[in-house]
Amino acid sequence: MSSRRSGSLASLREGNRRLVIEALRERGVASRAELARATDLSRSTISTIVGDLIEAGLAAERDGQPVGEAHAGRPGVMVALDPSAGLALAIDFGHRHLRVAVSDLSHTVLAERWRELDVDQSASEGLSEAANFVDEVLAEAGVERGRVIGAVMGLPAPINRMTGTVWDSSILPGWAGVDAAAEASSRLKLPVVVENDANLGALAELTWGAAKGRSEVAYIKVASGVGGGLIAGGKLSHGVGGTAGEIGHTIVAENGPVCRCGNRGCLETLASARAVTNLLSLSRREQISTRRMLELADSGDAATRRLVGDAGRALGVAIANLCNIVNPECVVIGGDMALASDVLLDPVREVVLRNAIPSAAADTEIVAGVLGERAEMLGALALVMHESERFAAPGMKAAA
Repeated sequence: MSSRRSGSLASLREGNRRLVIEALRERGVASRAELARATDLSRSTISTIVGDLIEAGLAAERDGQPVGEAHAGRPGVMVALDPSAGLALAIDFGHRHLRVAVSDLSHTVLAERWRELDVDQSASEGLSEAANFVDEVLAEAGVERGRVIGAVMGLPAPINRMTGTVWDSSILPGWAGVDAAAEASSRLKLPVVVENDANLGALAELTWGAAKGRSEVAYIKVASGVGGGLIAGGKLSHGVGGTAGEIGHTIVAENGPVCRCGNRGCLETLASARAVTNLLSLSRREQISTRRMLELADSGDAATRRLVGDAGRALGVAIANLCNIVNPECVVIGGDMALASDVLLDPVREVVLRNAIPSAAADTEIVAGVLGERAEMLGALALVMHESERFAAPGMKAAA
């Protein structure tokens, strides 16, 4: 019982610490009184946490006063995260792109690089390009590698939480059997955590985007594939092995097209940008890109809007089932297809209202993501700060 109580207290302290860090991240600078109001923690608890952060070099005191507050006499002492305390590194692999960025602990992006890349076929090539990009963004930002607390690498596939490898070789064939975290850490000479890209999108939208202030969230990334990330109690939910949220491979049409995973009628075969552009290319007898498809939908092209609407209806079936099972307060749809806006979202909402349990449908707001193509990269930066204990290494500071 004593051990259990000790663990509960440690968990409480860690949770309180994260509340203070999050409040500082949102405000930039704040007084201890303002932090107490923002977190509902006592003044004594705030003073203890702030003292610990300052001692660890993660925060610093400044003269000033909170915006909107007037005080007679001397200005109060303000607290801010110390941007010089460390850096976060994000490596975002999509099926067709690579994006790398570095930020300080206030999540100000200091440098960022992007390029098209066929990630699926070769882990070695992808990791080599990522290593080059890391060198370039650090040089562009004018910062030293030793200041990096840790790096998060996002991959568009379910990740085995125990081994750090890709679960399903059919989804990311060139990465089968590769210990992505170990390989990336070795090449970068930095601690690297590997995470599913949709999970990172969920964390980004929770931290800065359409799901800010919510605690039960589903994020659906609809791009060349379809993935999902779940937030439960304000934290990422991975399931036992790491495959929680793989909504793209739920079956919505039993006799539908064969999916790359080997099943028939997976959501991905009906709702992904790849599925829609393939059908549209056949209809128009020309090769249609995702960008062109979105332009046609926006201009009112009837065939395009029908196909995007069909994709939305397929999404609606899967999301209705999701609402019945996990009862989220918010479903955020991100990825390229979210740029089709209400052409996609209205059919989703219609089907969810028709098929979900009425109470579950009423509880759920379905919205488009607001962070666009940078969502997964921003989520990777956020994860470094939110779960920095996963990057523990001698001589490195922890931000949360």
